Amino acid sequence: MKTAYQLALAIIIVVLGYFLYESIMEPIRFQKGKDIRYEATIERLKSIRTAQDAFRSRFGKYTGSFDTLIDFMKNGQIKVVKQIGSEDDSLAVARKMVFRDTILVNVCDTILKGYPYDSLKFVPFSGGDTFELSAGELKTQSGISVKVFECKAPNKVILKGLDRQEIINMDDLAKKLDKYPGLKVGSLTEATNNAGNWE
Repeated sequence: MKTAYQLALAIIIVVLGYFLYESIMEPIRFQKGKDIRYEATIERLKSIRTAQDAFRSRFGKYTGSFDTLIDFMKNGQIKVVKQIGSEDDSLAVARKMVFRDTILVNVCDTILKGYPYDSLKFVPFSGGDTFELSAGELKTQSGISVKVFECKAPNKVILKGLDRQEIINMDDLAKKLDKYPGLKVGSLTEATNNAGNWE
């Protein structure tokens, strides 16, 4: 009889120990998974910002379409100012052999060279979900019109497959702090110089 009690007590201790271990490890696993996904998503958002800046330098505005942006990155051209001769060469300067020329170069050969452009619109680790991309124009308080864009993904997409309650807790905290519950770059409501909300 005594042995049965000891065996039952040992089983209860093992089960309680397992649940205690899991309650400690679950937030640690979530944080590790979140960090990996956030890092990959931030890198993708930085690439989107670079592509949008190149698009704006060519067309004077941002695009709200990933298809347009990706096509531009694959097939578009940008203007580059090329200097012929050296301004340090006084003889060449005196003979007017130093000048600047504007040429068109392929975007794919200069910006994000070798990047898999087709993946720009997809949120990493999401299984195919895409970022939300918008572009527009904003009037500043001084009355100046500013071209803006915004690209974002909510936590429920970025962290898909991780602990649901932890995601809900993160979103609630972000809403209480009046912040976007996820990652985004740029803004349609304020001139942020295309900063990311992680910066």
